[in-house]
Order: sequence, then structure tokens, then C-alpha cells
Amino acid sequence: MSDTTADESEDPGTATQLLRTVTPGTGYRPDVEMDSLGWALFLGLVILLVPLLPFLIVGWLFTKALDFLARQRGSEGAD
Repeated sequence: MSDTTADESEDPGTATQLLRTVTPGTGYRPDVEMDSLGWALFLGLVILLVPLLPFLIVGWLFTKALDFLARQRGSEGAD
């Protein structure tokens, strides 16, 4: 039984020192390429979704009106 614990402590797969990464650090640098790609995606979504905004508002108002009418109908039955 003591042989198995000795074997486990000598296991080459056991980490003796914790590392945050396996690759060397490159330091901080601005990533202009990814920044410009992010802005392009954001502006593309804005251009696509702004024309849909009136339809979304009308749909939201419609659901609010239906909720109001359902509450009015429900309160009539309680009287």
C-alpha cells in the first residue's frame, strides 16, 4: 500500500509548479485589427436593426394593449 503512494508522488504528470499559461507572454499591445472588426460588426448590426425599430415598437405596444385588455376582462369576472 505504501508503494502506491510513492508511485503517485513520482508521477511525471503531476504538476509541481502552477503556470498561468503554457506560452510565453507577449506583453500588451493594442489589437487594431480586432478593434476595427468589432466596430464594423457593431455598425453593421446598427444599420440592419435601426430600420426594424418602428416594427419592434409597434409590436411592443400591441402586446401591452393586449395585456391591458386581458386584465380588464379578468377584473370584470371578479366583480
